[in-house]
Amino acid sequence: MYPRELTAPMSAELVSAGVSELHSPEEVVSVLDQQEGTTLLVVNSVCGCAAGAARPGVIASLRSENLPDRVVTVFAGVDKEATQKAREYLLPYPPSSPAIALFKDGKLVHMIERHHIEGRPAMMISENLKAAYETYCK
Repeated sequence: MYPRELTAPMSAELVSAGVSELHSPEEVVSVLDQQEGTTLLVVNSVCGCAAGAARPGVIASLRSENLPDRVVTVFAGVDKEATQKAREYLLPYPPSSPAIALFKDGKLVHMIERHHIEGRPAMMISENLKAAYETYCK
């Protein structure tokens, strides 16, 4: 587990872009159990691909015409129970940090796993997400 003091700047990147943090399993359930609308879930991480591609890609994607109704994040290695609960909603995908998932009407419709993030530029992640928003967030 990482101390929150260490990860605060990493969390602040997303929060400053309007992303809501989920710190408990109950918060995760209250958001991801919603059966109407769209939710983007970001599994944040301390790794370099989160810093170089995932977080900047998510932030850039939020400058799109079509956006999810809700954008939330859990932090792997910080909020252990919240992250575990969020990963239940990501099945059958294996645990991945970072990861980005889009839900529509309570169903997982788009998933970006770590191996899709590593070695890719933030703008590629952003364009991938914008295409998903165009499909699911109208």
